[in-house]
Amino acid sequence: MRLFPVSTVLGVFVGAAGLFGQGQTAEPKEPPGSQVKGVPPRAAATDYQAQAKAGDVTIAADFLGHAIPRMEGPLMTEDYVVVEAGLFGPPGKQITLSIGDFSLRINGKKQPLPSAPYELVAKSVKDPQWSPPAPPEKSKSSFGSGSQNEPPPAPVHMPFEMRRAMAQHLQRTSMPQGEHALPQAGLLYFQHRGKRENIRSVELVYASAAGKATLTLQP
Repeated sequence: MRLFPVSTVLGVFVGAAGLFGQGQTAEPKEPPGSQVKGVPPRAAATDYQAQAKAGDVTIAADFLGHAIPRMEGPLMTEDYVVVEAGLFGPPGKQITLSIGDFSLRINGKKQPLPSAPYELVAKSVKDPQWSPPAPPEKSKSSFGSGSQNEPPPAPVHMPFEMRRAMAQHLQRTSMPQGEHALPQAGLLYFQHRGKRENIRSVELVYASAAGKATLTLQP
């Protein structure tokens, strides 16, 4: 697996912190040579849960809840829900992709949720397969009780290499941006902290120069 420079990953988290501080949800513009590649499109739009036409482009999608798919096992985020979306069209069809073209309506709410940049999502991602090491046992006094003067144990954080690998995975698999030939596919993120079992309905809304479409997904 190719490893990215430490400065690249640090930039992801610094950028995310800046956006949170300003209360912005502005969509980042991917530079030339970006590592955002998306995920491999499936063989056909019918391989997804739902499909809808927007002009001569077919939008297809699966709702993944709070799980982010990964070969080694899914990552999890409590703060966002995830949609895998694919776009299909006639041979040679070019389209300008933007995460801003997608929004998500949960439980029929009037105002759909805007799609969030992967940089903002990275801070909330966890690996369920990782467990922090057990804290050291407290020292015993001569009376057999723990010392009252011992400081509390230092908080245990996930190793930087693991956090970097997770950030790289989000970067690679996010929906590509800019001009691309179809088919294309990638992950979309929408801020929603509710439990999946409390989600009764999900609609993915697509609106761009290519057309408009609404997909009813399985919660």
